[in-house]
Amino acid sequence: MIFAEPRLCDISVATGMLQNADGHYRKSYRDLTGLYADSEAFDAILAQKADAIAYEVTSYTPGAKTSDIIMGVTRMESGKVGREYFLTRGHIHANGDRPEVYHTLSGRGVMQMESPEGEVRLVEMGPQQVCYVPPYWIHRSVNIGDEDLVMFFAYPADSGQDYGIIERSGGMRVRIMDDGQGGWVAEDNPAWRNRTPDEVASILNRAEAMA
Repeated sequence: MIFAEPRLCDISVATGMLQNADGHYRKSYRDLTGLYADSEAFDAILAQKADAIAYEVTSYTPGAKTSDIIMGVTRMESGKVGREYFLTRGHIHANGDRPEVYHTLSGRGVMQMESPEGEVRLVEMGPQQVCYVPPYWIHRSVNIGDEDLVMFFAYPADSGQDYGIIERSGGMRVRIMDDGQGGWVAEDNPAWRNRTPDEVASILNRAEAMA
């Protein structure tokens, strides 16, 4: 039997990158068009830095087997669009019964989670704290601090991502906003649409079919 080789990857917290990675992608502010509530404030940001990097991910993918894992680092800029804190696009795993683990290396963030039925869970994270995202939860990261949010992550290699689930629902159920007192508050998203029982069943059945 041929065994896979071990791999050591350094993490640069200063640059927010996984060294010796084999994957790297970036999202510009232009790529995040339509995600924020305050479109005028977002247009003002686009006018200044449309092609600047809003967040980036470096990762190592050893293989695609269920028994393997993908690991990497996400770095996200700090800031707000109007009152809304910077965020990632977010996703649910295409193979929905796969979990994910996030370890905050620097900065302050909120792991925003939503079940297919619309239940909301919000976990505030600081340096050296680990958040477990259970199977079937839609999730995105929000930077509520005044510096880069840098997080290590790991998840099963066959998880896949469905980014469209958030767009199809008009966004996530709540938005993470500046409370005006140095903190954050979750406010209802009036554009959010609940998923139908058929949509929820499709998510669960798809995961079972891929298992």
